Amino acid sequence: MKKFGFLLFLFVIMVAFPKGADASSYSAKIYLDGNELSLSSNVKVENISGTVMVPIRVISENLGYSVGWNKSTQTVTVKEGGKTVEMVIGNKYAMINGQRTEMTKAPILRGGTTIVPIRFVSEQMGLNVKWDNQKKAVYLITPTTGGGEDDKLSTVNGISFSDNRLMVAVSGNVKPKVTKLSSPDRIVIDVENAKFSESFSSNNSINANLNGELIVTGYPDVKKVRYSLYNSNPSTVRIVIDLNYAKNYTLQGTESGSSLFIVDLNTSTEPGPDPGTGGKKLVVIDAGHGAHDPGAIGVTQKKEKDFTLALALKVGKLLEKEQNIDVVLTRSNDTFLELKDRVKIANDLKADAFVSIHANSGPSAATGTETYYRREASKSLANVLHKHIIGATGLKDRGVKNGNFHVIRETNMPAVLLEVGFLSNTNDESKLFNTTFQNAVAESIVVGLKEYLKVK
Repeated sequence: MKKFGFLLFLFVIMVAFPKGADASSYSAKIYLDGNELSLSSNVKVENISGTVMVPIRVISENLGYSVGWNKSTQTVTVKEGGKTVEMVIGNKYAMINGQRTEMTKAPILRGGTTIVPIRFVSEQMGLNVKWDNQKKAVYLITPTTGGGEDDKLSTVNGISFSDNRLMVAVSGNVKPKVTKLSSPDRIVIDVENAKFSESFSSNNSINANLNGELIVTGYPDVKKVRYSLYNSNPSTVRIVIDLNYAKNYTLQGTESGSSLFIVDLNTSTEPGPDPGTGGKKLVVIDAGHGAHDPGAIGVTQKKEKDFTLALALKVGKLLEKEQNIDVVLTRSNDTFLELKDRVKIANDLKADAFVSIHANSGPSAATGTETYYRREASKSLANVLHKHIIGATGLKDRGVKNGNFHVIRETNMPAVLLEVGFLSNTNDESKLFNTTFQNAVAESIVVGLKEYLKVK
C-alpha cells in the first residue's frame, strides 16, 4: 500500500456522509497522522446536513489548539500559531484572522457543549481531512514539511462516463498518457503532475488511500472505471477503464490549454461510424450544476444539482433505446464541469441538439415551467420541447423565453435551457423530486426531441 509523503497541501477533503436524516450520530473514530485519538465514550461524531460536527473539546484536548469561550457573545475562539478562528453559535460565517469566511454549517450549542465543523476548523489550521464512509472514520493528516510544488500541479476536476466515452475535466497543462493492457483487458490513463481537486474529492467516492470507483452500467464493453492518486514522484492521477474484452480508443482534447479530454471507446479495429452519423441524430443532455455547485436550494434543502442529474439520467436511458438517436451526457454523476466544458462537449461532437436541465428559484409563490433559447435557430426546438414538457409537468405555463445563458449562447447547434419548476415553491419542489413526475418529464423531453429531429 502506497504512502504519499507529498500530502503537504493536498486538499483532498472527503467528508461526504451518506444521505439520510438531517442529523445522525456515529460512533466514529478519529485518527491524527494514523494514530487513533482517545475519545470519551460520550463523544459522538455527528452528521448534520452532510457536515461532520464534533464537540469543541475534541479540538482542544486532542489537537492541542487553544480554545476560548465568550458566553456573552456565544463566541468560540480557536488559536494555533498565528491563526485565529472565531465562530459564533448559530452563525455560518467565521472570522479567520479578521477575514469573514463561510462555513458549511454553523456551530451549535447542545446541553452546554459547543459542537463545531471539524473539517472547517482542521483545514484552517493546515490539516488535511478525509472521511472513510465504510469504516466511519475521520482522518486528520498533518502536512509534511517541504516546498510548494503541490501548488504547481494540475488538477482533475471531474470524471464521467457517457455514450462509451470517458470524459475528464482538468485544470492546468495536462498531457494524459494512455496505455492498452491485457490480462485483464484495460485502458490506463495517467495524468502526470496532477492531483484531484478539492471539489472532486469532496463529491466523489475516494477512500483514505485515495482510490475510488465510478459506477458504470449499461455498457457491454466496460466493467467499471477506477481512479487513484497513483504515484508521488511525479504526482500522478491514474484512471483505469476495466474492459470486458480488448477495445480500441481515440483520445480527444489534448491540445494545450484544453480543460477537457475524452477517451472515446466508440471505435474498433475497423473504425465504425461516429455518434450522430449513419443517419442517427446526436443529442447532448446537460445536467446543470454538480459537485460543489449545488445550484438552487429548495424549501426542504433539496439541491438543484440532484434533481438535474436524476432527470438527465432518465432522459439518457430513454434516448439510448432510440435506434435513430445517439445521446451523450455532460455528466453522469456528481461531478462539476465548467460551463465552457459543457459547451465544448456538444460543439466537439457536432451535436444536433443540446438540452440543459435546471430547476428554478424565486419567491415562494412563484411556480411553473419555462424554457429558454438564445439564438433564433434554437427557437423552434424550444417551442416543441416546451409544448410537451408543459403537458407532463401540469405546472403553470411560464412560456418560452429568450435568455442569455452561456450554454445556450455558445453552443453551435440548436440549444435550450429548461427550468422545469421552482425549488422555492413547496408544491413544485415536491413534484420535482417525485420519481413518477421525473419519468413523465423525461418521456416528454424524448417525445419532443423526436418530433423536432423528425425521427421515428
